Amino acid sequence: MNTDDVRSIPVDELTVDEADRELEALAREIKDHDERYYQQDAPSVTDAEYDALRQRNEAIEKRFPLSVRPDSPTHRVGAAPASGFGKIRHAKPMLSLGNVFDEEELREFIDGIRRFLKELSDNPDIPLEMVAEPKIDGLSISLRYEGGKLVQAATRGDGKVGEDVTANVRHVGDIPESLPEGVPDVLEVRGEIYMSKQDFFRLNEHQEAEGEKVFANPRNAAAGSLRQLDASITKERPLSFFAYAYGEVSDVTWNSHGAFIALLKDWGFSVNPFTRVCNGVEEIMAQYDTIQEHRAELDYDIDGVVYKVDRLDWQVRLGFVSRAPRWAVAHKFPAEKAVTILRDIDIQVGRTGVLTPVARLEPVTVGGVVVSNATLHNADYIRDLDIRIGDHVRIQRAGDVIPQVLEVVDDGGHGEREAYAFPENCPVCGSHAVREDGEAATRCTGGLVCPAQAHERLRHFVSRNAFDIEGLGGKHVVTFFDDGLIKTPGDIFRLSPEMLEGREGWKEKSIQNLMDAIGAKRAIDIPRFVYALGIPQVGQATARLLAKQYGSMPALRQAMEGARVIGSEQLEDLLSIDGIGASMAKDLVEFFAEPHNNDVLDDLLDNVRVEDFAAPDTGNSPVAGKTVVFTGTLETMSRNEAKAKAESLGAKVSGSVSKKTDYVVVGPGAGSKEKKARELGLHVLSEQDWLDLTML
Repeated sequence: MNTDDVRSIPVDELTVDEADRELEALAREIKDHDERYYQQDAPSVTDAEYDALRQRNEAIEKRFPLSVRPDSPTHRVGAAPASGFGKIRHAKPMLSLGNVFDEEELREFIDGIRRFLKELSDNPDIPLEMVAEPKIDGLSISLRYEGGKLVQAATRGDGKVGEDVTANVRHVGDIPESLPEGVPDVLEVRGEIYMSKQDFFRLNEHQEAEGEKVFANPRNAAAGSLRQLDASITKERPLSFFAYAYGEVSDVTWNSHGAFIALLKDWGFSVNPFTRVCNGVEEIMAQYDTIQEHRAELDYDIDGVVYKVDRLDWQVRLGFVSRAPRWAVAHKFPAEKAVTILRDIDIQVGRTGVLTPVARLEPVTVGGVVVSNATLHNADYIRDLDIRIGDHVRIQRAGDVIPQVLEVVDDGGHGEREAYAFPENCPVCGSHAVREDGEAATRCTGGLVCPAQAHERLRHFVSRNAFDIEGLGGKHVVTFFDDGLIKTPGDIFRLSPEMLEGREGWKEKSIQNLMDAIGAKRAIDIPRFVYALGIPQVGQATARLLAKQYGSMPALRQAMEGARVIGSEQLEDLLSIDGIGASMAKDLVEFFAEPHNNDVLDDLLDNVRVEDFAAPDTGNSPVAGKTVVFTGTLETMSRNEAKAKAESLGAKVSGSVSKKTDYVVVGPGAGSKEKKARELGLHVLSEQDWLDLTML
């Protein structure tokens, strides 16, 4: 399966092997685009396409956290500085921003902030003011002033180290060389250098007349003009600057972002006139609409609106995640759309039997990218939009690399075409396809008799985050399955040199290497083993939760056996694990209750030794390995903050009290959990007691 085919698969249907291969491809692709954009000032894709690549990468990493690569784009901002400039290390990193693409995602972002900040989650009447400002499509720059004098200027670079463009920046008219009295002794102002549309057109006319390079757009022209080794060239280029943030400051005298923007104006900087402090989603969206309405009239390019939490103390508490702040986000303008013809609908069958429809399209260019496939999600989606083969359809690429069919564009012949009938049988094995009540997905009932599911399960078993057997990739296990060499995971460990002799591509050396690699995996840690089993809904993170909770495979199997009894202590323990709900618990219990699965598991355990869970080193943490329950209202932090702190110290956070609980942290309003804890004679702590304990 090539990259385009993989990217036509929804993230929640990817196998681990597919996810690994796509993350590797995305890392290379995004790195190449970063270098073209930040170093060469010659991007080869649109902003919408680049954003879509980032969104796809982040979505895959969220579902497959153990597949995150060391060179992941989420660990990187921009690109390394070009070699022709001196290097400047930023006193504070210049990070990027996360994106939202519609009002619903914006509301989710703001709701997340309110949940994180306890006083806001407790009192919805407390306003959360956000500053909205146009997102300028230019080159990010950091200006350092000492004693009111401009002493240094740097590009963003990779976020940690940028290019020294001090000499060039002195020729940008909107950037003051000196500031009035009263500014902090050390003041780092950040903003965007851009070129106006009029200046861009004039520059290109001049370049064409002189037989020189013509720039593709104002952003490229601005970046190329600033990043000249000869500052005299920059001097001849018409560049402008908007200030909108700060980095290192010796004395922060303002308490809100809005107040800082006002100070920037007083100090002589240009700030965008559309910058507004907004209260609530309605005001934010009204400002978004206003900016979008004026977009065509502006003499500079913008590609969205940035929202920032106004209060600085809240910004500090929210902090950062990955390469972006939790307190700011970019709301991108809608991506381009296109109309094409739907030539066919293919059905792909995943590891869990889900039938996913994929639109095969007449190739069309959307935002500079040729699109030939698009997701159709499920049977309901096709039915609700009344999508028929041969229809003209409108597609877009926004928020995800997978193109999406938005609607049917009636060409006059739609009603004459036959309505699409979602298959009632698996297209691979012919087994009946069913849809359970309350589910959107249609699944093949063939189980392991379905080659598609068997293929995907075996590919999952040997994937990088599961058994990761070197030399035995997904293609090999599919071939071995089809040729009858392996039918179950245990068969892998019964492969012998004699079984592979004479097979195309397998020589004595490669056979021995495979035997050695298989032998090396006869001992495996329990999180990998559990993940490799392919239990529905159990990804790497859940596998680790189960390993941490139960410690060993015998204990896990015994617990799942007991959890089959409604009301049992084992079922309560399973449901008390933070992150495991009723649906996931049902899948777990049913997996271990299935006789066929137990036969496969017994056979596998006869060939493999599963190592017990090894808890991470948490130093001298007094709560390492302890089970903690938080109940009642926490007064100094949100539940998410408390949970994150406990887990970082090696504790297990549970949602219910049992005799296995070590600490119960109670706050105002604690009820039955506190009562049960005292009846069981457990350690009951106040919130302050807990804080004192974990500060040791």
